[in-house]
Amino acid sequence: MCSANNNFIREDINEEGEGLLAPPSSSAAQRFMIGAELDAHRLDFAVSRLLGVSRGYAQKLIKEGHASLVPERRVKPSVKVAVGDSIEVEIPPAETLDLEPQDVAFETVYDDADVIVVDKPAGLVVHPAPGHWSGTLVHGLLFRYPDLGTLNGVRRPGIVHRLDATTSGLMVVARNGLAQEGLFRDFKARRIRKEYLALCYGQTPALRGSVKYPIDRDPYNRLRMACVEDGREAWTDYERLWSVNDYSLVKCTLHSGRTHQIRVHMQAVRCPLVGDRLYAPSRRSPFGPERIFLHSWKLGFKHPRTGDDMFFTRPLPPELSGFLREIRSPR
Repeated sequence: MCSANNNFIREDINEEGEGLLAPPSSSAAQRFMIGAELDAHRLDFAVSRLLGVSRGYAQKLIKEGHASLVPERRVKPSVKVAVGDSIEVEIPPAETLDLEPQDVAFETVYDDADVIVVDKPAGLVVHPAPGHWSGTLVHGLLFRYPDLGTLNGVRRPGIVHRLDATTSGLMVVARNGLAQEGLFRDFKARRIRKEYLALCYGQTPALRGSVKYPIDRDPYNRLRMACVEDGREAWTDYERLWSVNDYSLVKCTLHSGRTHQIRVHMQAVRCPLVGDRLYAPSRRSPFGPERIFLHSWKLGFKHPRTGDDMFFTRPLPPELSGFLREIRSPR
């Protein structure tokens, strides 16, 4: 948590910095003093940092006349601020989404004023979608975090990446526009560390390897993705941890984030995932329809505000670790 000796000070916080990072939720004016950290920066950058909103939304507020400066001068996004300047910003009331918060089961691994790291269970859909208009992770986040930050004028969870409903494990969620913008940028630049544990049928072609087949919608089955020549670039590294009884436990590292990427790439090297009814339909699944053997077990990223390295791990859930014990036990 930021303390009062920071280079910028919000006037309506206490000495411990409480409330500093939480974006305002009403149209009341918020006043800030500029310190050395923001000296000579553009006004839109300063507003973005102070309010925890995206740079684009900060520009929108300024252009629509919601910001003023003391000493008074022309207010535009590119104007430079200086130590001792006072900025007053009025945030319009946030628009509301037509989503009713619901108490949904998932574990919060970490949270602060900018990010939330969750351990998503298998069977939980991330976004509302046809057939899943309620009971999603988004509904659960709105229930658990009623003060969830405003993202570009709309109060909603900042989903910056996804896991399939049938996959479990770690996800990071942005709590405000500033965090969302930073995480989006790092995902796009492939600076986010994402590692998965997968159990595959068969044995991988090598102990370690890379699969770099482009992926797009399967032209013969619109429910599936496929490796196609003119698809989007996709890159998965794998490492076989062990093999037993025609199964291989594999660690997969993603360098891109295509839909069903690990499932498609492992099928392409003739090692489809255990429990995957879509890509291994001839194999009998040991799990229910809501689960395949794929778990996001490691997640690393730089904190979008502080730049600190954040790193999280989550062990396999019981249904997966139990199946490993079963196939490794003497018969």
